[in-house]
Amino acid sequence: MELAFGKEAEVALLPLFLTEAQRKAAERLARVKIDSSLFTFYVGKKDGKVMGYAAIETHTVRTKPETLLIVLKPGGKLRRIEVLAFHEPPEYQPPARWFVQLFDKPIEDLRLGGGVEGITGATLSARAALDSVRKVLAIYQVAVAGQDKK
Repeated sequence: MELAFGKEAEVALLPLFLTEAQRKAAERLARVKIDSSLFTFYVGKKDGKVMGYAAIETHTVRTKPETLLIVLKPGGKLRRIEVLAFHEPPEYQPPARWFVQLFDKPIEDLRLGGGVEGITGATLSARAALDSVRKVLAIYQVAVAGQDKK
């Protein structure tokens, strides 16, 4: 979690078990199916203050997996995305600069053509990454928002 919060941070697990109502609300917000009610955030703290939340999300792009580290600010806005693993051909991997356009955008604007520029020749990669980002943001909004003051 050093990538998410730096060397100085204390990192704690925040395991969530979404209720059926929370899962459905998150699916509506994210516009993706959420297969499991279990989800884990990593909470970074320094001097007792929350620095942010991180999640590790693995999804299938076309036929092979991609794993992203998705980092949120304490208030739930997107701060950073790191590709931890990408098993499709490298030319389909979204470049780091593509992810920058997603930072601080509201969840409803995180869709191709609706506030996010696509990637020529890598539409499936862009779509899969956006689905994961929206999923993490939606679960944060439904199950965690308001706890960041603690």
